[in-house]
Amino acid sequence: MTSSELVEAFWDQVWNAHDPDAVERFVIPDFVITNAGHDIVGRDAFREWIRAFLQQLPDLRLDVIETFENADGTRVASRWRIHGTNQGYLPTAELGVPITFSGTAVWEVRDGKLAHNWVERSAAEVA
Repeated sequence: MTSSELVEAFWDQVWNAHDPDAVERFVIPDFVITNAGHDIVGRDAFREWIRAFLQQLPDLRLDVIETFENADGTRVASRWRIHGTNQGYLPTAELGVPITFSGTAVWEVRDGKLAHNWVERSAAEVA
């Protein structure tokens, strides 16, 4: 499996399957996600962060726009779009309304596992 395939499998098997426990198969124990300038450290903390995110967008669907990797497969960049019903994710939108936003994720891949993720979401796009 290429690093790009690993990332796309993560999107499908964790986010689109709404299965936070599946992170066990994809990320190292000391995984870090840097989200909006804040680090969430460790696989367990990441799993709980995903659970909380899915509570705020319970029908979340992530569509991959494109994914590509560097020559040695240690970095993957992925652009995506999320659709879902706001249940608190976006405090400026009414509860129960559909929202859509895009984002970009850059991943560090180490020994066939995800080690670090830097993610930026385009909140201004939410509608």
